[in-house]
Order: sequence, then C-alpha cells, then structure tokens
Amino acid sequence: STLEWCGLDYDEGPGKEGHYKPYYQSQRIDVYKKYVDQLIEDEKAYYCFCSEERLEKIRIEQISKKLQPKYDGFCRDIPKEQAKNMAKEKPCVIRMKIPSKGEIVINDLIRREVRFQNEFIDDQILFKSDGYPTYHLANVVDDHLMEISHVIRGEEWLQSTPKHILLYKYFNWGIPEFAHLPLLLNPDRSKLSKRQGDVAVEDYKSKGYLPQALLNFVALLGWNRGDDQEIFSVGELIESFTLDKVSKSGAIFNIDKLNWMNGAYIRKLPEENYLSIAVKFIKDIDPGERTDEDYKKMVLALRNSLLTINDIKERSAIFFKEKIEYYSDEALEWGKKPEGKNILKIMINELEKTVGTRCSVSTLDIFKQILAAVQKATGIKGKELWMPIRSAVTGLTEGPDLPLVIEILGMGKILNFLKQAIEL
Repeated sequence: STLEWCGLDYDEGPGKEGHYKPYYQSQRIDVYKKYVDQLIEDEKAYYCFCSEERLEKIRIEQISKKLQPKYDGFCRDIPKEQAKNMAKEKPCVIRMKIPSKGEIVINDLIRREVRFQNEFIDDQILFKSDGYPTYHLANVVDDHLMEISHVIRGEEWLQSTPKHILLYKYFNWGIPEFAHLPLLLNPDRSKLSKRQGDVAVEDYKSKGYLPQALLNFVALLGWNRGDDQEIFSVGELIESFTLDKVSKSGAIFNIDKLNWMNGAYIRKLPEENYLSIAVKFIKDIDPGERTDEDYKKMVLALRNSLLTINDIKERSAIFFKEKIEYYSDEALEWGKKPEGKNILKIMINELEKTVGTRCSVSTLDIFKQILAAVQKATGIKGKELWMPIRSAVTGLTEGPDLPLVIEILGMGKILNFLKQAIEL
C-alpha cells in the first residue's frame, strides 16, 4: 500500500502474482525445509539442542572475559544420525557450520571490498524450534529461486552478509551483487528511530506530505548526482541514479529540508490537483457551511505559505474566527511602532466610511482604494505599509496573500480586527 501511494510499481509480488509465487514465507515452509535438510545431509548444518539457560550462561561468561559473544559449538560434533534421532524427541534449532579458519570477502557495490574472519562469525540459526526459518536462510533461498540479481539493503545487514555468501557457496549457487546503503540518522547522528520522531511512510502521509516530495527527499539521502539539482521527477531519478554515487556515511534526515521540498511540490501541483486535495481537507475542519467557491478561495490564498497539507488546519483558522486570539512577537512589534499605529487608525477611518456602501464594487477593489488613500496620507509604502496591516488582520507577519485574505474575510470583519489591534 505504501508503494502504491508513492506511485511505485513492482514486477510481481503480493497482489500482482507472477512466475515466482508464492511470496509469503509462511507459504514456502516446505521449500525452506528441503534446503535445510540438504545442508544437514552435506554436513554444512547441524542440530543444536542447547537450552536458553545454557546459551545465556555462555554469553555472560564470554562478556566477562571480554570475548565476542558467539555459540561455542557444543552440539556441532554430534554424529548426524544420532542428532536426527534426538531431534524427534527434543526441541532443537538448526545451525549452519561456519568454517573455523579463513575469511569471507564481500565485493560490495558501495563499500567495495570488505573482509570478515571466519573465527569471529557465529554459527547462525537457520531453522527455529517452531519450524520456521530465520531471515538468513529464507532470504538466500528466496533470492536464488526468484532470480534476484542485486540485493540492496541497509548497512546493518553487512555483518550478516558473509553468512549469506557462505550459504550461496554451500548450495553451489551464483552469488548476487550486494550493496549496503548508509543508515538514516537524526541530526545528532544517532540512528533514526521512533524515540526521536517519525520513521514510517504512513506517518508522513498522515501529516500531509506529498508522495512525490517524500520520494524526492529520500532519494537524496546518501546519494547525489554530482550537481546542485534538488528537485527531481521519478523519471529523472531513474535516469540519473547509480549505486557508485551512494555515500558510505550515514545521511542526516533533515525535517526542515523535507518541509521546504514538500512546500515546493505543493506549489508545483496543477491547480486542479491541489484543489481536489486541499478543498476536501478544509471541508473536514471547517465548523461552518460554505460554498465550494469559498473553500477554493481559502485554499488558494493559503497555497504559497504551506509546507504540508496539514498546515491548512492552522493557517485557515483566520477565516473562521471572529477575534484574533494570538499575535506573534513580530506582529506585536509592527503594531507598536508609531507609524504602524497611525496606518491602522487611518485605515479604520477610511473603512468606517466605506463598510455597508458601494455594494457593486468588489471587496478587493475597495481595499485597494483605501490602501491608496492611506499611502497618500502617510507617505509610507511597501513593506512598512503592508506589515502593520497584515499583523493586525492575521496576527502574523507571514502567511496567505493579504489581498486574498481581505477578499475572503470581507470589510466588516477586517474593520473589527483592526479595532481589536488598536485596543491591544
């Protein structure tokens, strides 16, 4: 469902069956059993009957001696036929036999040559006592049978890769290409985790991020084409992406950059697409009853100030209030300036002459005429003229385009907000 939301298709799998089904490990148990039995016969794997208590005792002893914790091979040399008979009576797991000497070399597409000494590799459990395979066996068997050419995964799996390569060799299978991607990191360079923020695509979807923005952002975590371009379509990413440009070091997940990118994508959306998303959202939060045309005006006024679609909830509040309940510090500063107060007083005078009259003239045209009169009376223009008005009308120094806000609110409400600001 996540891939579908992101607009990413796949060749086959659950919901799109093909030659390599079934895809669920629970439906492939007989396949894994066949191959683990082969390893037992070839004496590349063995039954292990050690209890959890014994394993924990060994682990504690090894740590106390400052040794790397690993299985001590207690059951490794039980004769094969004897172990098979014992397995009928006693709970057990199946472990792979790691050679005690030598090394395994990984030619990783990102990290190049990585070497592991066999003496430090644990005899990995391949089959659990509940009759289910571990990831280590299942992924190797599935990838071979499904003719996978490239295994691309997170760097935390690099330590397990020598075991996987050894399994390919035990089965006399061709070894796929491996590429281990850098981890995503928090700004403090700790591993991205739920303790410090959202890690699931669904979290970002629910917060109003667009799929194309999230895709673009994630593609640039640990990869760079070699230039300054930051906004990429999926087609451009497909054309440009190569594994040799992926970094070995972890990538910082910068939420500010994601917000900036999502805002850019919101503004890039065709207006029809934006309206279909935004109007539905604002209808869900609006306590009153308005026409679709009213809602369209509101969300179009907000568009340039949005970082996520969810921002509509906070930023649209101005349209539904009868009183400004919050002024930012910056807005208060603009209102405290003597010239700012003067602008608001003159505006109030002009508005009081106008409200309820000239019904054939649009609200926006009236506002423009009043603004011209204020500018002429004060000699102030540009930002020094606009900011006191914006601060009084919205309580903020940034946000939706002011002319659109004026048009939506109407002169009566604007007059009330200006008076409230003067009193404050």
